[in-house]
Amino acid sequence: MPTASPEGTASNSAVAAFIGLGSNLENPRQQVQRAVRELGAIPNSRVITASPWYQSLPVGPGEQPDYINGVALLETTLAAHDLLDQLQAIEEAHERVRVVRWGPRTLDLDLLLYGNQVIDSERLQVPHPHLSQRNFVLYPLADIAPQLVLPSHVTLESLLAHCSAEGLRKIQD
Repeated sequence: MPTASPEGTASNSAVAAFIGLGSNLENPRQQVQRAVRELGAIPNSRVITASPWYQSLPVGPGEQPDYINGVALLETTLAAHDLLDQLQAIEEAHERVRVVRWGPRTLDLDLLLYGNQVIDSERLQVPHPHLSQRNFVLYPLADIAPQLVLPSHVTLESLLAHCSAEGLRKIQD
C-alpha cells in the first residue's frame, strides 16, 4: 500500500492503519466491539479485519480489572493526525476520562502503525512507542498480520519471539 508523507499526511491512496483497542470498565467486551463498528464509520476509512479478543492483566497503577484488547486494521485516506482526531472522538463518545496515566478506562484506541511511516510529533508517535513491549498488542496483531514488518524493518515474528504471553488469554467466542 502507498505510504504517508513524513508529516503523516495521506495521499489520495489508501494507507493501512493498525488500531489497538482496549477497555477494562463498563462491560469492556461490549465497549471494544462497539468501537470496531464505530471505526468502520470513520470518513474515508473502512475496517478490513479485526483480531480475536484477548483478556490481559492491567498495566498501570493500583488495583484495576483485567482488560479486553484487540487490534483492527483500517484502510484510510485520512492523514494520521486526522485519524487520531477520529479515534479520540470515539473515545470521548465512550466517556473516556484521562485522569491517571495507564489508569482504568472505558476505551483506549491507539494508532499503532500508519503505513510504513515513522511519525514523531507532539501529539502522535507512530509506531506506537510501547508496541514492541506489549503482548496484548503483539499477539492480536499477529492474528491479523503475521508477516508484518515494522517501519524499522523489524519483523513482528522477531518481536513475538521475545515477548511472553504471560497474563494474556485469547477469548473464545
